[in-house]
Amino acid sequence: MPTVCERCGTELSDDSRFCPSCGRRRNFKPRPLLQRNWWRVLLVGFLMYLVTEYLLSSTHNFNLIPTVILLGAFLVPVTYVVYLYESGALYDVPIPTVALTFFYGGILGVIAATFLEQNLGGLGIISLLLVGVSEEFAKPLGVLWLIRREEYADELHGLVLGGAAGMGFAALETMGYGLAFLVQSGGDLQVLTQVLVSRGLLAPLAHGTWSAIVVGTIWRERTRGHWFTGRTVRGFGAAVLLHFLWDATAPFPIDIPLPGLMLHWRFIDLTIPAIALPIPGLIIGAIGVWILIGLFRESGQRPMPDAARAA
Repeated sequence: MPTVCERCGTELSDDSRFCPSCGRRRNFKPRPLLQRNWWRVLLVGFLMYLVTEYLLSSTHNFNLIPTVILLGAFLVPVTYVVYLYESGALYDVPIPTVALTFFYGGILGVIAATFLEQNLGGLGIISLLLVGVSEEFAKPLGVLWLIRREEYADELHGLVLGGAAGMGFAALETMGYGLAFLVQSGGDLQVLTQVLVSRGLLAPLAHGTWSAIVVGTIWRERTRGHWFTGRTVRGFGAAVLLHFLWDATAPFPIDIPLPGLMLHWRFIDLTIPAIALPIPGLIIGAIGVWILIGLFRESGQRPMPDAARAA
């Protein structure tokens, strides 16, 4: 009886290590939770962050500021990517490729977004829409170096590598926000902590999800011969709309004191402790994750076309 892929049902040859249709590793079995590394990365990184943040606040040794910002900004994005890798979602993609995608997505995304956004001031709410367009255009640049690699041609590769590029961008953006708020607050370390923790918790719901939607859609259409189609535009438009709504619901709070909490128009401050988690942002992020889960399921139900497989 021939061996078939457990994910898409494609028949596998005796010498194949990965499925030619979807890239799943042959006889892939996810490791038990205690044998995985993502929670170790999260635990060790969080402990290192707590120690360095405590030393910074108690000793006022400002040489520790870069370390605190680095750990706070990268902890959740790196953990998220390690989780995807160990869950088998990346299958045949080697670790250096994932790391470079994370790096390129962050650096190239920040550079491109800065150039595109430098003249957007004074446009009001239109500027928020243009920011979404520019950043969702910039982040996939970190993945496009792989677009001609046929071994990474499945839609699932695009979804996960797009998520990695988006998380790289999110990490560097959080570093920038952390430093900017620290300077603007006159060196208030509590403000820095709030920015790093809140943005870290929200990162998987924002840039990582939106970039995964854009790149996954490009990869899906590219395997069908024409990467720029109406579906590509719709995927990009969905990410831009989510990004716009996220930014539009963030600023300008109106305080409404209630027993036990402070209610604001547009968001609620949850003190866990003193972490500002925007409720509209959580809802918008959940919608993005729902779209992304649908794309993941769709990628498993639709094998790679014969033409792309032959290439």
